[in-house]
Amino acid sequence: MFMTTLSRTWRLMICGCLAISLLAACGDSGPTANPAPPPLAKELVLYNWVGDMPQSVLDIFTKEYGVKIDYQTFQSQEEAIENIRAGKKYDVVVLENDFILGLTADNLVAEIDFRNVPNFKNVSANFRDLATDPGNQHTVPYHYGTAGLVLRTDLIGNNVTRWADLWDPRYAGKIALRSQPREIIAFTLLSLGYSLNSENPQELEAALNRLLELRQSVVFVDVDASSAVPKLLSGEVAILQGWAEDYKLAQETSPSVAYVLPEEGTTLWGDSFVMLTSSPHKYTAEVFINFLLRPEISAQIVNEKKYATANEAAHSLIKPEIRTDPVTFPPVALLNKSHFYTPLSPQGEKLYADIWTRFMDGKP
Repeated sequence: MFMTTLSRTWRLMICGCLAISLLAACGDSGPTANPAPPPLAKELVLYNWVGDMPQSVLDIFTKEYGVKIDYQTFQSQEEAIENIRAGKKYDVVVLENDFILGLTADNLVAEIDFRNVPNFKNVSANFRDLATDPGNQHTVPYHYGTAGLVLRTDLIGNNVTRWADLWDPRYAGKIALRSQPREIIAFTLLSLGYSLNSENPQELEAALNRLLELRQSVVFVDVDASSAVPKLLSGEVAILQGWAEDYKLAQETSPSVAYVLPEEGTTLWGDSFVMLTSSPHKYTAEVFINFLLRPEISAQIVNEKKYATANEAAHSLIKPEIRTDPVTFPPVALLNKSHFYTPLSPQGEKLYADIWTRFMDGKP
């Protein structure tokens, strides 16, 4: 299952190392010492979504390795990219896959020495060698999921089935969105029958005009589920642009909560760990990523955060009620019908940034 180009490369490397060792043994009977690894850093900066990494996991790493984790957070990928490009210092960053290619091209993301990440073998072959990072030279898959709508069915019934329903005047003032430019522009494009990856200026202008119609009907909430979900539970809003964690958290309190994957199609997102080329602590970063890939650690993250993991070896350790939940772990049939984000061209990034700015300013 795990036999990929990367694993075959590793087998060749191992065979080569054995051959070299044998030749050395014939010419020199003395022992050959392996170079000592560099010392671990005292502190590592993790840059990640608000509330995404359980503190309990970070505490285990610090206790075991003596490395303090400085957990810094962002509310959107656009915010993270802006800070990375501005030269702010981070060691390990969690990024959505479609944003990685541009940073790699600009030499902002470092190559990973997988000799220091042997637990990479636990990652499912389905998540390796993606178009956003051929050969996984720069990324380690983390988790993934769908984007949908979390509803209070006791307040609005079961009539919301499409992205386009967000424009129904009956729901004005009862819709909560996150400040996620790519995702919001994407579902607006889908509501118009366009590709969520469109870079067509005319289609994007149509999406902007449609978004401006929605502007006065929505409220913006934090990306963190613990901040956003209470607004849904209190009835302040009845529709929340959301993900699996939102639904699972809301469901614990209210049975009148539903998670809808709109008829125009759900968007499938995926996050990966990367290291920045500016990091002075690459070896420690690799040790940290390898720690996170332990089956029991990956399972602990899923059990607390309710997002599906790319770590196949962790599945048996995930709580059964989470592992079998189709909201957390979407079935293959659904994944095959999902819309995947593709990296935008530099011109496309500018178009999307312009659309978002005009939307937030309320200007056509």
